[in-house]
Amino acid sequence: MEVNESKLIENEVRLRNLRLTQEVTETRRSMVRWLALAFGIINPGESRLSAVCVFDSMLYYQFTLSKDPTVTELSEYIGKNWEPINEKTLRYHLLQLKNANIINHSKGQYFFVQHMGEKYSIDGWLEGYFETEINPIKDKISTVIKELKKR
Repeated sequence: MEVNESKLIENEVRLRNLRLTQEVTETRRSMVRWLALAFGIINPGESRLSAVCVFDSMLYYQFTLSKDPTVTELSEYIGKNWEPINEKTLRYHLLQLKNANIINHSKGQYFFVQHMGEKYSIDGWLEGYFETEINPIKDKISTVIKELKKR
């Protein structure tokens, strides 16, 4: 029996287990870049900063200000703390974060996908992310391995 494997893919989750060194925690930029690399938002050695600054702006609004920002607010934050960003580029990276099920939007405001806990809780967001993105994969792999054991 031939299986079209591409039709089996429901979604992809990329998490990287990175060393957390003292150099990483020295600046906000290095910590955000580390997080973006850990979540697969950027790839190792990638020099473009636009995805990192968009992620940083979301982290700032959600977990520092406890606010769901608009594109205008995100653009202003990025222009002030990084460098000006083209609106088309900003919207592209927001869409990439949405496609990765990291953020969502409603009524012109963007927010981290919250599956459990308080909306602006870092721990609640992370627990929800792992519960909905990682655990189902783990459960399916476990099922297949158990089936293999029977054969």
